[in-house]
Amino acid sequence: MEIANKWIARGYACSLVLRIVGVHEATYYHRKKRKDHAPVNHKPRSGRPNTAYSWTRDQQRISNEQIKEWLMELVAGEENAYGYRKLAICLRRRYNLVINNKKVYRLCKELDILAPQRRINVKHPRRLAVNRKITASDQLWEVDIKYGYITEEDRFFYLMCLIDVYDRMVVDYHLGLSCEGKHAAQVLQRALWKRNLFETDCRPVIRSDNGPQFISHAFEEACEKFSVEHERIPPKTPNKNAHIESFHALLEAECLSRHEFVSYQEAYQLVGEYIRFYNERRIHGSLYDFAPCEFRQRLAAGQLKPFIVKV
Repeated sequence: MEIANKWIARGYACSLVLRIVGVHEATYYHRKKRKDHAPVNHKPRSGRPNTAYSWTRDQQRISNEQIKEWLMELVAGEENAYGYRKLAICLRRRYNLVINNKKVYRLCKELDILAPQRRINVKHPRRLAVNRKITASDQLWEVDIKYGYITEEDRFFYLMCLIDVYDRMVVDYHLGLSCEGKHAAQVLQRALWKRNLFETDCRPVIRSDNGPQFISHAFEEACEKFSVEHERIPPKTPNKNAHIESFHALLEAECLSRHEFVSYQEAYQLVGEYIRFYNERRIHGSLYDFAPCEFRQRLAAGQLKPFIVKV
């Protein structure tokens, strides 16, 4: 608006200036009229002021001081364990007051009678990711979600991949139009089965971010059922999940950005083909220039020197 006023004051046509700056003429004149009629010392309102009274359903006016007395009587009696929400219910039922929870909270705060908040016992406590030295496959797996877009259908699809930090192989993945905790649990179960880890006592640590799929009861219960330790990275620290983030960057550059998917079926086929290419044929610089599958085979045969991955 200020830029438009400046150019209009210089003599340029009002309609031309407003069209250039992208302001509708009706909007401009409405704001100009409101500004011209505003008081000199006008200050914008910061919200409706608090009232010093409330009303009953039969239109009797009750002062805040009287309401405070009733609140003190309630907390001194059988209702001493109630919080402000239940105290508001008591006021409405016992004294026929028309009062909302927000005002009862404010009055309780003024009286310093707010009940302390309960501590919620978390069924699955959060374990923060710690620094580790990975010396072999199946010690640490990272899992994350990538989004893709289907142009013709104007909708997104989800790709959840689980990657082994040591051999960089995508052990298993979920590709679908939805992605929930149950899908994460299924990916974990299939990955353990593919690596034959149900036959051993050694299970990998699963590292993820704090997405809803990974903090869900379904996924946490699956980790507990399969005797897998699940750790989560702190917020805003994607470097703690660097290997899966690196794979998703490759996927974006070499697959998703090169195709305009016309259907979900096409996206499912092309993304699946890329993951097979990545696992079986794509040269990986950190794996002695071998693909993840070939690296695993040569390492198992003793043809390559093991190394340490610090995460």
